[in-house]
Amino acid sequence: MSKRFLPALFITLLFFSGCELIEKKNAPDLVLINGIIVTMDDSIPKVEAIAIKADTIQNLGTNKSIKELIGDNTKVIDLKGKFAMPGFFDSHAHFLSLGESKMKLDLSVATNWDEIIAIVAEAADKAKPGEWIIGRGWHQEKWDPKPIENIEGYPTHTVLSSATPLNPVLLTHASGHVLFANEYAMSLAEVDTSIKNPKGGRIVRDTLNNIIGVFEEEAMSLIYNQYNKYLEGRTENEIELHRKKVVQLAVKECLKYGITSFQDAGSTFDEIDFFKEVIDSGKLPLRLNVMLIEDNKELEKRITDYRIQNYGNNHLTVRAIKRYIDGALGSHGAWMFSSYSDLPNYKGLNVTPLSTLRKTAKIAIDNGFQMCTHAIGDKANREILNIYEKTFKQNPEKNDLRWRVEHAQHLTRKDITRFAKLGVIAAMQGIHATSDAPYVIKRLGRERAKRGAYVWRKLIDSGAIICNGTDAPIESVNTIANYFATVTRQVKEGRTFFPEEKMSRMEALKSYTINGAYAAFQDDKLGSLKIGKLADIAILSEDLTTVSDYKLQFVKVEKTIVGGKIVFERN
Repeated sequence: MSKRFLPALFITLLFFSGCELIEKKNAPDLVLINGIIVTMDDSIPKVEAIAIKADTIQNLGTNKSIKELIGDNTKVIDLKGKFAMPGFFDSHAHFLSLGESKMKLDLSVATNWDEIIAIVAEAADKAKPGEWIIGRGWHQEKWDPKPIENIEGYPTHTVLSSATPLNPVLLTHASGHVLFANEYAMSLAEVDTSIKNPKGGRIVRDTLNNIIGVFEEEAMSLIYNQYNKYLEGRTENEIELHRKKVVQLAVKECLKYGITSFQDAGSTFDEIDFFKEVIDSGKLPLRLNVMLIEDNKELEKRITDYRIQNYGNNHLTVRAIKRYIDGALGSHGAWMFSSYSDLPNYKGLNVTPLSTLRKTAKIAIDNGFQMCTHAIGDKANREILNIYEKTFKQNPEKNDLRWRVEHAQHLTRKDITRFAKLGVIAAMQGIHATSDAPYVIKRLGRERAKRGAYVWRKLIDSGAIICNGTDAPIESVNTIANYFATVTRQVKEGRTFFPEEKMSRMEALKSYTINGAYAAFQDDKLGSLKIGKLADIAILSEDLTTVSDYKLQFVKVEKTIVGGKIVFERN
C-alpha cells in the first residue's frame, strides 16, 4: 500500500470508530422485542418492539428496526408474544386509604353479619382492653342470609357489642360512606337518643328512636373524632413507621396490577407534604396525581403554594380539588330526584351545601385548578353540572378546563348529553356497575336504572370522555377485574347488568390509559407509548384485546415498568 494512502486510511478508521462510540452512547438502556404492543397512539397503534433510553421512549417499531439499536449494555426483554401496553392509569382511587385497608380487618370476605361478628370477636380477643378494632368492606345488600332483626337492611349493634365489651369497634362500609360502631365506641362519642342528625348526615334509628349503631355520611365524624383522638396518643416514631408502612403496602398493591399512575381522590396539605418526603427518599416508584381536599377557607389561604406539577421527576402533580355533593347508593345516600324504590319518601343526602360548592368552583377557576366532584345520584349530577356550567359562562376566557364528575353513576337523559357539551369528564369506575348490580334495581327500579344507571355507552356515543379507575379501597385495585367488568358487565352469577352499556375492548383500554392521562392534564407525557413520552409499561400474560371473556378474568400482570425501570416482576 502506498504511504500516501495511510493518513487517509487512519482518518477513515477514526471516523468509523467515532461513529461506533456515538452509536453506543445513544444505545437504548432497555429494549422489549417480540411482543404484541398496543401503543394507544392512533398514528401507530401496534408494534413489535420498543426501545427505552433512561426514563423515555426512544423508538418503537419492528423487531428488526429495534434490534439494530441494541448496544453492549442494553438490557433486552424477549416478550415471546406476550401483550404490552401503556401502564394502567387509575383515575380515581384513594392512595393512603388503600394502604390503610391492608392493615385493617377485611370484611369484604364475610358473607353475612354473623361472620363479621366472628371476625371482629376474634380480633378483640387478641387486642388489649381499650384498643380500637378497625375493619372495612362490609355491605348489607350482599349478605346471605339477611339479619333477622334489621332496620333498612342494617343489623342492630346488640350482638356485636356483647361480643366486644372491652374494645371500641369501628367498621367502615364498602362504600366508605357509612360506618358501624359498637356500644363502647358510641359511649366514647357520647351518642344517645337525644342527639340530632348533623347537617349532611344521618344516624339510623329504630321505630323507638334507639340508635342501632349505623352512622351515614357526615354523622360518621361523631365516631371518627373519637378514633382520631385515640390515634393522637401515638409517639412520633409510631406515626412515622405507620405512614411508611401504609405507602409501602399501597405501592405494592398498585404495581402488581400494572398501575403506573394513580390519581388520588382527596388528600390534605399535610399529606401532600408527606408524599413529597417519600418521593425525595426514592420510595415512591409510581406517579401520583393528587386532588386537594381542604375546606374553602384553607384553600383560599394556601392553594397557590400547592399547585405542583411534575415534582420529583414527574412523580407528583397537584392541580385539582375534590368535593362531595352527595353520598353513596348502597347507603341510600345518593341524592335523587325521586324517592328510592325501597325507601319511600327518602331521596338521599346533599352532603355539601351548594353555596359551598359554588365557592369552591370560583376558587378553582381563579387559580387554574380542576374541580372534581363526587356525584352519584341524578339530582346530585344535575346540580353539579349546573354549577360547572354557570362557572364556565362567567369565565368565557378560560378554556381547556377538564373539570370532572367523579362516578356520575345515575343520570337523567338530559344530563347525559351535557357532559360532552360542557367538556366535563365522566370519571367512572367499571367495577362499580357489577359490584352494585345486586341492589341497583332494588334501589331505583328497573326502568330508572335502565335509563340512567352506569350509562357508559350512552355517554361515549354522546361524545363524552370517560376515564376509568377502581375507587380503591372501596373496590379492589385489581385492574384486570375492573377491565373485565367494563367490557362484559358480568356479575358473579354469570348474568350481565344492562350489557348494552358495556365498552369495547379498545374503548376500555383507552379509558384506562390515554383518557386517564388526559383527565389529569398529563397526556403530553403519559397514557400512550410514543417517542419522547415516559416509558411506563405493563406486560401481561394475554392480549386484552383478543382473549376470550372467560380467560380474561385470569390474565396476570407479568411486569410493571415505570420510567424505564422494572419495578414489579411476577414470580
